[in-house]
Amino acid sequence: MTTQLEQAWEIAKQRYAAVGVDVEEALRQLDRLPVSMHCWQGDDVAGFENPAGSLTGGIQATGNYPGKARNAEELRADLEQALSLIPGPKRLNLHAIYLESDAPVARNEIKPEHFKNWVTWAKANKLGLDFNPSCFSHPLSADGFTLSHANDEIRQFWIDHCKASRRVSAYFGEQLGTPSVMNIWVPDGMKDITVDRFAPRQRLLNALDEVISEKLDPAHHIDAVESKLFGIGAESYTVGSNEFYMGYATSRQTALCLDAGHFHPTEVISDKISAAMLYIPRLLLHVSRPVRWDSDHVVLLDDETQAIASEIIRHNLFDRVHIGLDFFDASINRIAAWVIGTRNMKKSAAARPAGTDRPAAPAGERRRLHRPPGAARRAKIAAVAGHLGDVLSASRHAGGQPVAGQRTGL
Repeated sequence: MTTQLEQAWEIAKQRYAAVGVDVEEALRQLDRLPVSMHCWQGDDVAGFENPAGSLTGGIQATGNYPGKARNAEELRADLEQALSLIPGPKRLNLHAIYLESDAPVARNEIKPEHFKNWVTWAKANKLGLDFNPSCFSHPLSADGFTLSHANDEIRQFWIDHCKASRRVSAYFGEQLGTPSVMNIWVPDGMKDITVDRFAPRQRLLNALDEVISEKLDPAHHIDAVESKLFGIGAESYTVGSNEFYMGYATSRQTALCLDAGHFHPTEVISDKISAAMLYIPRLLLHVSRPVRWDSDHVVLLDDETQAIASEIIRHNLFDRVHIGLDFFDASINRIAAWVIGTRNMKKSAAARPAGTDRPAAPAGERRRLHRPPGAARRAKIAAVAGHLGDVLSASRHAGGQPVAGQRTGL
């Protein structure tokens, strides 16, 4: 028996077909953009290394909604519930602090074996895995510096942690048959004005070069680096600025991570995609929703999320852009947060941008994509309840004359 939902689906396909859209093909194309869900929404970025420890690095998960995952089994169970409510291919993004071991493991000594349960689970759920070194919430990051630390021993500890993380990432890719994108973000910065902005960046540059010096199979592992404008406790100076990492990714041909919340509130990453793609091989996107700062609210089906997806689809960047999510809201149901954010990202990708197949404008012609000829004449409000009238009054119609047979205004 055909359900009401199935009937609506068939009608929708017919309506789209009438304007030249093959819905089934659109969905097949959508499957080329798996969304990497972030594990840390499920436990407020606590991890399993020291769940009772403080969250540092300028990161905050506000709220105290009950039901936070307390161990790997609970986190995976919550993820399975979320995955069951999200269509299409997915991935999971892990941080190093989500390792599993019977005994404490120093971060510079993590190994693939500490993540074998995640790989087994990912295989069972047909997921790819991505990875991140965790350069925060640790005694050796307490002063706000890691890969750019002035102390050689501390800096080497974090270099070794990132090198070990790359091997874990390559293990994921080898085991699962899909490359793991490993993103490096460090909180390094200063709360107030610093006398030397150059030396920490020189140390970060050299440290990153050492981190990526071991050649790994690109079929298994992809390096990415991520900038940030500022953080709590690092308001005046961030070592890994946008300019630093744009230069690094360009010169070293790594992937560049653009986080929606890591720029000035008036900047949007949808406008940065086309510029970055001219110089670097790949982009990693951390889709989030900043509210006045890097607040990491749950992703909505809003203008910017749709603009991000439109840039990828319009310019056929399916094979060069990796979509990840990065939000953590502890004030609402965490499973619901995963489902809402991931589905909204997928909905944005499903919304085909207008004008995708339009030919390029002739040289010297400015094409007004926002209002094709006659748009004012046809401007109406369409609502579920029915036709509510024309948006424009009679005096605003083409030539100042109302169109015959139409209402003249609201």
